[in-house]
Amino acid sequence: MYDYKIITDSTSDLPLEYIEEHKLGLMKLSYIFGEEEYSGETDRELTETEFYSRVRNGEMPTTSQVNPEQAKNVFKKYLQENKNLLVISFSSGLSGTAGSAKIAAEEIMEEDDTANIIVVDSLCASLGEGLLVHKAVKNMEAGMSISDNAKWIEEHKLNVVHAFTVDDLFHLYRGGRVKRGAAIVGSIVNIKPVLHVDNEGHLINLFTVRGRKKSLKSLVDYMEKHMGTWKDKNDIVFISHSDCEADAKLVADEIKEKFGIDSFLINFIGPTIGSHTGCGTVALFFMGDER
Repeated sequence: MYDYKIITDSTSDLPLEYIEEHKLGLMKLSYIFGEEEYSGETDRELTETEFYSRVRNGEMPTTSQVNPEQAKNVFKKYLQENKNLLVISFSSGLSGTAGSAKIAAEEIMEEDDTANIIVVDSLCASLGEGLLVHKAVKNMEAGMSISDNAKWIEEHKLNVVHAFTVDDLFHLYRGGRVKRGAAIVGSIVNIKPVLHVDNEGHLINLFTVRGRKKSLKSLVDYMEKHMGTWKDKNDIVFISHSDCEADAKLVADEIKEKFGIDSFLINFIGPTIGSHTGCGTVALFFMGDER
């Protein structure tokens, strides 16, 4: 039994088995199809396959961040188990959830002086956030205190490098990431964008390539350029995908062949982020000197 509990949110896209194995707390963001709300406080869920099937059929989900009251309810539940909580939250550059978590933590600690809640804005998304949580779990299991672990995460969160490519330019257009004309032309000539998450936690277009295979290979090339002094310290690489597991495994195979890394965590991009990326996204996460 550790003297603090790590909490993350559903946008970390960690497998349920991982969360259960390491006894992590989970704060769920909501996604909505029409008038049907899932996750959050509803306890209604779709499997990833069901979710992406609906997206492929043209349904357009919306998402909802965690508000302070919801965060407060989650924290109070876990405080019954442990009075010390380390919360690693979704990037503030993409959601207000981290801000809600900080407000909730401050209010609870004002009401209960035995509670100790540290909230870290990960500035990460999907399994990038998941990779940061994984590092925190390893630190905790090695005996690191909650304060030292929070400090380590703050100091190293910008070492979590994100690189991803999408297959559906029109989904990026609907999300305001590209203009309609660029989406039409890009789709005609098979242009694929490669993006990352910057130091402020925002999604940023890096460059474009022609063709799906080249876009997947460019993720590995990006990794080669950005590992730096972390090259021999990347003992595990995380890869998430929006219902295109074969492409995610292709990237893993390329990494194994090129760098000799053979430990991977591959999982779906969850519904919250998948609502904005659409199907066919492959995202690669590793540790590097800078993003």
